[in-house]
Amino acid sequence: MQIHIIAIGERMPDWVTEAYQEYAKRLPHECRLTLREIPAGKRGKGADLARLTREEGVRQLAAVPAGSRIVALDRSGREMDTVELAERLGRQLQVGNDLALLIGGPEGLAPECLDSAHERWSLSRLTFAHPVARVVLAEQLYRAWSILRNLPYHR
Repeated sequence: MQIHIIAIGERMPDWVTEAYQEYAKRLPHECRLTLREIPAGKRGKGADLARLTREEGVRQLAAVPAGSRIVALDRSGREMDTVELAERLGRQLQVGNDLALLIGGPEGLAPECLDSAHERWSLSRLTFAHPVARVVLAEQLYRAWSILRNLPYHR
């Protein structure tokens, strides 16, 4: 199984890239984590944010590999603790289909992404900047995998 994070935004600060890569490299081949960055639309004075968000959503959905289970990361999604995430990851590993996790841009995910998702997850009731969401997600996926493998990382 491969986990695809499909996120709006490119050219993240070095600390975001380094933190994401640290957790991605810790995951084994059986649970490989990849990041696909989707260019954000130009936001400026008078920009049509709804149109930009829809266009970003079209590009995100086009990047989802065929047969993947789509999960939208959204504030209104299901909140779970790390053990629940590990259980979901374990079930997904058994099924074997790829997992596509969608992270929106500054305005969130396009309605089309939310409608296409098989489920919605919330990382927290807090609102994270979308670069921070990548790091939190990667770390939590590694932590969930370490729980499944009884590694000491999750204490």
